[in-house]
Amino acid sequence: MNIKDYIASGILELYVAGSLSEKENEEVYNTIQENPELLAEVESIEKAIVQLTAATKKDASYSFSSIKNQLKVNEPKVISITKPKTNWSQYIGWVAAIILGSTLILSVLQNNKLKEQIATEKQQLESKIDSASTNLAAAEKLIEIFRDKDIITIPLAGQKVSPTSYAKVYWDKKTNSIYLDAKGLPEPPKGKVYQVWSLKLSPLTPTSLGTLDTFTADTNKIFTIENANQSEAFGITLEPAGGSASPTLEQLYTLGAVSS
Repeated sequence: MNIKDYIASGILELYVAGSLSEKENEEVYNTIQENPELLAEVESIEKAIVQLTAATKKDASYSFSSIKNQLKVNEPKVISITKPKTNWSQYIGWVAAIILGSTLILSVLQNNKLKEQIATEKQQLESKIDSASTNLAAAEKLIEIFRDKDIITIPLAGQKVSPTSYAKVYWDKKTNSIYLDAKGLPEPPKGKVYQVWSLKLSPLTPTSLGTLDTFTADTNKIFTIENANQSEAFGITLEPAGGSASPTLEQLYTLGAVSS
């Protein structure tokens, strides 16, 4: 157990204030007995509350000596003795101290919680800013690539299994890379994955360029894929998770030939 974290949690203040359940109270008690540092902290908290109480307590006390001095044996008189008033200020002082102590405890707990919340929100905001900056940089890079006059653009049209599907390949032969815009493909069924193929047409020879494993999670649906092949066409099929050694032509979603 980390002693500092335990003290910072505020549970010792709640223990002193009597705000814990019976079970929690017993657990804290046992923990305190096993840790002298925690015991010292509890004594420090109790001392602070006593000091707060003393600051509100008045020293004036009621005395009957003044009444006795008024009595004269030889001159009997009817003396009106009023009942001493209860020293409510003393009790009010205790109550005020307890309330003040509880308020301080709650303030500490709320302040710690607020600090944790602020730290979490700050971390999330920084993460979003970093992500936005990364996405912006990636988008700017893609725009430059798509506008490059040496980039070959190959539209992939929908096939029989999914006529409304479409995709587009941007082929950069200088870097042996393609940039696949797969926004026009539907979400793959569970247990299935899209696989990209480079094709030689005569004879028909498919070469796998990999699977789009992050298709569902990727918002932009733009994928960078290495391609050192002398491709004459590109196709996308729907395959079992993990991909296939050869394309399942019955599940050919899009196909497009490279313009000569």
